[in-house]
Amino acid sequence: MQEKSTFCFKPGLCKPNQGQRIFISMKKGRPCSSGKKDCLLNETSIASPITRAMAASSEVPLTFSTGIVDSSSKNPDANVKICDYLKSLGIDTEELEELTLPTTVDVMKERVEFLQKLGLSIEDINDYPLMLGCSVKRNMVPILDYLEKLGVRKSVLPDLLRRYPQVLHSSVVIDLQPVVKFLGGLDIKANDIPRVLESYPELLGFKLEGTMSTSVAYLVSIGVDRRSIGAMLTRCPQILAMRVGRVIKPIVDYLISLGLRKEVVARILEKKTYILGFSLEEQMKQNVGSLLSFGVSYEALASIIVQYPEILGLELKPKLILQQDFFKSCMKIGPEDFGKLLEKMPQVAVLSQDPVLKRIELLRAWGFSSEDIAKMVVTCPQLLALNMDVMTLSFNYFRLEMNRSLRDLVDFPAYFTYSLETRIKPRFRKLSRKGIKCSLSWFLSCSDERFAERLDAEYIEIDEMEPSFSFGGPLGSAEKKSFSEDDDEETEYGEEIEKGSFYRRTLSV
Repeated sequence: MQEKSTFCFKPGLCKPNQGQRIFISMKKGRPCSSGKKDCLLNETSIASPITRAMAASSEVPLTFSTGIVDSSSKNPDANVKICDYLKSLGIDTEELEELTLPTTVDVMKERVEFLQKLGLSIEDINDYPLMLGCSVKRNMVPILDYLEKLGVRKSVLPDLLRRYPQVLHSSVVIDLQPVVKFLGGLDIKANDIPRVLESYPELLGFKLEGTMSTSVAYLVSIGVDRRSIGAMLTRCPQILAMRVGRVIKPIVDYLISLGLRKEVVARILEKKTYILGFSLEEQMKQNVGSLLSFGVSYEALASIIVQYPEILGLELKPKLILQQDFFKSCMKIGPEDFGKLLEKMPQVAVLSQDPVLKRIELLRAWGFSSEDIAKMVVTCPQLLALNMDVMTLSFNYFRLEMNRSLRDLVDFPAYFTYSLETRIKPRFRKLSRKGIKCSLSWFLSCSDERFAERLDAEYIEIDEMEPSFSFGGPLGSAEKKSFSEDDDEETEYGEEIEKGSFYRRTLSV
């Protein structure tokens, strides 16, 4: 689940030409035109789920080329009539005092009606009255036509204008086309650029030579695969607004200080780019402190983050309190063992309780005692997330074909994490043909090559120590995907857990 957080911007403007004035301020969390200083966009102005997950503040230079206010030619009489007309519609005209309005009410009426036909309300216009200074034919139609031809969906245009109405002041050739070309140069696919602009239209006002370039350059410098940049920006274009020194580098440095190698941090960012949006002080450091207070060792923090980077951005402490009480009440797992659970499978923090209870009841139905279940869960917490049908097939084969004691499963619960068809059955058949009696760990927790060596050996060596298991898939290079492809699929365990992420592996951090 993505935790809601504020993603703020401090608008700055390029130097206007002589005789022209530009006003940017904020009203109700959106750009307006009163000329106030130090204005911030708040979370209400950013609608996409990805943006709501971004918690870092940044400064974004904005540029405008057309629709500038010209104070040298004003018609006071015409302005009064037009303001009276706008007031009759409920439009606040206070911020239009410095704006050169049309010479007739009919022209202003055309602008208002055009915006309303697009889907904007009077309230939307009041949030940014300067849009009324844009000509329908010279400003609005060319901009909107360009966006539609680019691939921006017509149904999304009203929301895009609500979130970034300054685009109506832009020039297609001078402002918009260079941004689109720049995004293509970052390996964002042409058919993904419209979706990127829909999710983060503020990009249309960025200076290309500023933050957009430096953030990408820094990510490549720490080891992010250059071929992954396009996919990263497609999923999370807000990166382009982040200051390296204020946001990205402090997060990278903090992760390295917890024991992660720089190249591992780079792999995490390729797959889970949105963690750059977590607040370093209010989320990351607080959550690391919570993990330590619940019995996680400092040495295990790096492994936990590699397995489940999302844990850095959750509202974690209340979840841990709830889960610790739950595990204590239903399985008699104490605080010390709860910390071990988190180290082996940090997703324990967000597991839904009903699926966990179903698996506990299944184990009890097979004859395991409460003490046995607690020991098995602490040893192999993946039991709480495995498919119950697959577990049942493996258990039936264990009892009917292998004819072994339940104690063997208590000692080696990881048996359920192995494939029945590709590992358990083939290896057990080979053991049976040779008449070898051994523990589950001896013939399962080794590679095919090592198993073959053991079968050919003249004696059976003492069981090796059971391997450690971590919860999470390998961190390979991120593939370039289309914006429409989903990285995460919701399961019965909640939004926070990714489908197919239950893998047995030992992590190297």
